[in-house]
Amino acid sequence: MSRIGKKPVLIPKGITVNVSKDNVVTVKGPKGELKQTVDRDITVEVKENQVEFSRPTDQIRHRALHGLYRSLMSNMVKGVSDGYRKQLELIGVGFKASNQGNLLDLALGYSHNIIFEVPKELKVATAQEKGENPKILLEGSDKQLIGQVAAKIRSLRKPEPYKGKGVRYAGEVVRKKAGKAAGK
Repeated sequence: MSRIGKKPVLIPKGITVNVSKDNVVTVKGPKGELKQTVDRDITVEVKENQVEFSRPTDQIRHRALHGLYRSLMSNMVKGVSDGYRKQLELIGVGFKASNQGNLLDLALGYSHNIIFEVPKELKVATAQEKGENPKILLEGSDKQLIGQVAAKIRSLRKPEPYKGKGVRYAGEVVRKKAGKAAGK
């Protein structure tokens, strides 16, 4: 049995979970609404204040989907109740970030600024305090979307291994390489 799949997902107060006939699960809460289509082999039951998942057989595919959908449901419930946050740091001389609404203006050492449009489901904020690296804060209820947008922003200038300059997640450790050996 899938250990993750067997655990029921607890539903906190203020959160509603609905399952439609075509296996679309809708979770509503104070931070928003999320939908997820569940494979037709996996059955979803909402009992009192918890959601339970069951599978028809012990096939590898069914076991994998059992745990997957339970984890996705858990992430959805946490997202609409508490929300998710991801913070990025810009490390490098002259690197800057500013935003106007959901348009992110990044100066990352290229000949031009990069204008990045953040999806409307997410909130973006930038901070640039004296003596500290510029920071970008992403907030929203969809864990997958936040991770995807943060990865896309990071890919605009990945941290390089010699000086560590680039965009990195807050708290990320970048292993540095030794440079060229000194001349004779």
